[in-house]
Amino acid sequence: MKVLVIGANGQVGHQLVEKLKDKGHQPVAMVRKKEQQKVFKDKGIDTVLGDLEKDFSHAFEGVESVVFAAGSGGDTGADKTVVIDQEGAIETVDNAKDAGIKHFVMLSSMGADQPKESDEKMKFYLYAKHRADEYLKSSGLDYTILRPGMLKNEAGTSKVRLFEGGTEMGEVPREDVANVLAHIVDAAKPENKTYYVLEGDTPVEDTLK
Repeated sequence: MKVLVIGANGQVGHQLVEKLKDKGHQPVAMVRKKEQQKVFKDKGIDTVLGDLEKDFSHAFEGVESVVFAAGSGGDTGADKTVVIDQEGAIETVDNAKDAGIKHFVMLSSMGADQPKESDEKMKFYLYAKHRADEYLKSSGLDYTILRPGMLKNEAGTSKVRLFEGGTEMGEVPREDVANVLAHIVDAAKPENKTYYVLEGDTPVEDTLK
């Protein structure tokens, strides 16, 4: 399956395209700069240039599934967060609809369901994620939303706790978020659900059953 990964140059997105390739899919890494293409091409991964702040509808040609894993980063201000995490995601949804995409996977954030209850530092970020999630839900696309806990950089275990709803907080390795995203795409079960993921004891392959 041809899978467009928006935000492939990010830490989760980069690992995701490699895991999708390992599963036999044809990932397409969307990156913003030409110099970012080489690292993917050297691994036999297709790339496409696209900027979330411009028209990137060309990136969806021949694509069956889309994963939005882009983010403005922790060092940017509220303006860039709105442009990337909110408006960029919304534009991706619109492009996916126009392209007839079969399954849209959104990498969101734990806390995006109740942004008003977050601290001031995180509030604008979670509001952006919340608006993007709600737009996807109302789009008519088949979707899966994944909301991880606090991301950490240690190696993944390929074991997680995946659940629907609740207010439990915790951590999860970025690699395991990529593992779950790859499994969601591979399972091809767009049930229009929102899942939360934390580190846990269940093998990723045993989730979504």
